[in-house]
Amino acid sequence: MDNKKNKENKKMKSPQKLLIFQQNGSGEQKIAGVKQYGGDLFHLEVISIDEALPLVLDDTSEYLPADISCDLVLDFLNHYDLSQDLVALCAEKEIPVISSGKKIISKWVATPPT
Repeated sequence: MDNKKNKENKKMKSPQKLLIFQQNGSGEQKIAGVKQYGGDLFHLEVISIDEALPLVLDDTSEYLPADISCDLVLDFLNHYDLSQDLVALCAEKEIPVISSGKKIISKWVATPPT
């Protein structure tokens, strides 16, 4: 009986909304893994930046959304300026970020090794 109740409770919960940023397909394998193993626990929105970028971006507003609304951001961007500004935007909104392999310091970002 308890097992059936747990399954019903899981179905009633709305999926966690993940906003995923990638550059030139850098997050495709991870996105596929979340889709395969996360099932309907997650709603994914992917923002892909696939154009060549200069080494330094003084203004990243052309590439990042002005407003973000989600439960968690996954950062697979290769450009440091984009990642830095993405974390700052998420910190304003108190949205946690997972930014693998980066050296960004903020209480809103986890930077696990890749």
